[in-house]
This record gives sequence, C-alpha cells and structure tokens, in this order.
Amino acid sequence: MSMLRTTALLLTLVFPSLSALATEYPLPSPKSRLVGENLYYTVPEGKHTLEDIAAQFQLGLSNLLEANPGVDPFLPKPGSKLLIPKQLILPNAPREGIVINVAEMRLYYYPKGKKTVEVLPIGIGQIGKDTPENWVTSVQRKRANPTWTPTPRIRKEYAARGEILPAVWPAGPDNPMGLYALYIGNLYAIHGTNASFGIGLRVSQGCVRLRHDDIEHLFKTVPVGTRVQFVNQPIKATEEPDGKRYLAVHQPLSRTIAEFESNEPVALSLPKDIAKFIAKADTDSSKIKKLLDERTGVPAIINQ
Repeated sequence: MSMLRTTALLLTLVFPSLSALATEYPLPSPKSRLVGENLYYTVPEGKHTLEDIAAQFQLGLSNLLEANPGVDPFLPKPGSKLLIPKQLILPNAPREGIVINVAEMRLYYYPKGKKTVEVLPIGIGQIGKDTPENWVTSVQRKRANPTWTPTPRIRKEYAARGEILPAVWPAGPDNPMGLYALYIGNLYAIHGTNASFGIGLRVSQGCVRLRHDDIEHLFKTVPVGTRVQFVNQPIKATEEPDGKRYLAVHQPLSRTIAEFESNEPVALSLPKDIAKFIAKADTDSSKIKKLLDERTGVPAIINQ
C-alpha cells in the first residue's frame, strides 16, 4: 500500500512509455474463466522504470507492483527478475462488450462475433472522484480530437493550486483527454491522455484513462451502442473443467484518504459467492490465508 502511495505522490516525474497493442486471449469455454500464462522478465542494464516495463507488456503500474511486492517503481534493480502477470481470471460478468474491473484497473473487451477477449490496462478516478463501480451503460458516441470542458469543481481545484484552466481545453496532443474518446454518459468517458504515466493508478477525475495506442485501438474497433459494464471485483474465482479451483486477490480500492495513506492493508470483505467458493472440504486454508494476505492479483490453485 505504501508503495502505491509513494508512486502516486511522485507523479510529477515523467515516465517514458513504450507502445503496445491490446493483449488478446482466446476465449475459454463457458465453464472456464482462466486465460493466459504468466511470464518472467529480467530487468536489463540501464535506466528502466517500472512504467517502461509495464507499457512493454501491456500492463498497468499497479499490476506489476502487486505481482512484485518490494520492487522499486522508478529504478528496478538490473538483473532482478519480475513476474509478468499475464494469467488472468475473467471478471464475473457477461462476456459482452466492455467490462471494466476497477479493482484490478483492467478493461476487458469482447469483440462481437469473435471468440477472443482483449485486455487493456487503465487508470481510474482519484479518491472522491471515483470511477463508477456498479453500472451498466453503453458507448453513446465517439469523438476523435475531443475537447475538454472542466467542471466548476475542477476549475476551482486547479485555481486553488494557482492553475487557471480555460473554459474549454482545445483538441490536440496537450489535451488531458488525449486524441480519442468514447463517451459513456453525461459525466464519464473512456479516453486517452496527454501524460506518459498514470495507467494502473488513481489519477483521473473519474473517467477511464488509457495509453494512446490502446484508446486508438478501441476507438477504431468498438462500435457505438456497445454495452459497457463497470464492476468492482478485487477477488475473482473460477473452477476449471479439470476440477482445479483458482483464486486471484487484488488490493481493494481505498475508500478514504486515510486508508490510502495508511501502511495498513485495506479491509477486504468476502462476497457471498466467494465465501461459498472457498468453503469446500478440499480447500487448502493455508493457501487462502496467503492469497488474502499477499494480494498479488495472480491466480493460484487453492485445492491442491
């Protein structure tokens, strides 16, 4: 938790970002929710921030921080080995359109007529400017080169810091919304960014933020009218056809500034379906405790 806090507080540093396309997985059978395989990466010599590596592997910063506790987010040690969390449990939601799991800061896109799922890392809203967590909507319109109209609240916040925002921020590469936007309601959008950091962090005004190549890809492939569902699932589970049961536990989102700034872990509650999933005779209780304590977001077998 303290590592995430430190990272967020030092966002004034500019991270170079490498381009990558969405990670595409073959869609598993309806009785399976496990996709992909984890990778390992040795940090090369030279100056490589964790953001460099996250962008290279199509991950958010929090994904790498969770999977590699203790790693330096600015200068990971050359020669050290990182776990690249590419094995995922699909969210417990219909496999249709876009599903955004704010807890893991990932967007899942199920292209219509294809047996695939595309997974992209996202940035979400700051505390008090939270991204929706339980909402079904749709892509209502799309716009290339969007403008940004700051709300009175945002203008007041910036003014308190000595920054005067224009009534309308013109389109272009310096626009905080980037070069593409998918509007999903009066107050929210899935859009790009003019920054080279913030993916996998809580830095936006409530919208969903993606790297440039990712939002450009979605803009070109997601039709207007596409279903969009927001969920908040820090714990995901699946029982696979071979009988193996997997659990993945992410750090839940902080609800208050005090929680965010605390070194104590955020309280994690077990939804009824997860509690029922765990409460079976063949469950290894020591593995459950380890997963709930470490919260790496990496799926693990709990019944062997």
